[in-house]
Amino acid sequence: MAGVLLATAVIAGCTAPVASAGVRLPPTTGAFDYQLGGTADTPGLAVVARDATATPMPGAYNVCYVNGFQTQPGEGQRWLREHPSAVLRDGGEPVTDPDWPDEYVLDPSSAPQRAVILGVLGPVVSRCADQGFDSVEIDNFDTFTRFDGVDRAGALELARAYARIAHDRGLAIGQKNAAESTESGRHDVGFDFAVAEECATYDECGRYRTVYGDHVLQIEYVDDLPSPFDAVCASPERAPLTILRDRDLVARGTKGFVYAQC
Repeated sequence: MAGVLLATAVIAGCTAPVASAGVRLPPTTGAFDYQLGGTADTPGLAVVARDATATPMPGAYNVCYVNGFQTQPGEGQRWLREHPSAVLRDGGEPVTDPDWPDEYVLDPSSAPQRAVILGVLGPVVSRCADQGFDSVEIDNFDTFTRFDGVDRAGALELARAYARIAHDRGLAIGQKNAAESTESGRHDVGFDFAVAEECATYDECGRYRTVYGDHVLQIEYVDDLPSPFDAVCASPERAPLTILRDRDLVARGTKGFVYAQC
């Protein structure tokens, strides 16, 4: 009981972020879906996240997914061929993410390397605005915590550059994961809200809520729940918009599709 009271006090004491000038934060009520593996214009959705290659859903608040610190699946060879200096190396060999071996890790450690990365991915962020998205989430911000070769200062500077591009185009920008970096993400980078995968599984939800208040989009996955989803929903630390999805985020009507919302 003492732990629950403490968690409640932490959440009650957090302050909601103030949106950067000219941008709009995601709603904190209504239906939410995370549609990176396939889209469906489900009636009634208030918030939906989709890949930058997808089309925004009419009538919803749309979050545009951009893999800002690793290569997209299928694009690794193009980076190695056209932008080799931007790929992290270990003993001369390009480094891949062990959890996503078709994604190479980008290296923002120096200004020239960041310039190369932004030359490719800056326009992707801008296209999110052109397509009509309301905000952008930048994935794999935490590479500097997972790969020794990625310089923290360089990663933060790249994140700030993404934030500047997003804000200049009228987009809010979300911190994706990296619960240990919420304070620096909010105050040093300028992220406006958070997208948190499996924060219940890793007991991290309170860290996002303390910094971003109610403006956290929480996704849990059915194959790795720490407790029944009803118990996740009952936690005082969970985000107002918390959903349960299948790991591959397949489209509604596809085999393996799972969706529930608190």
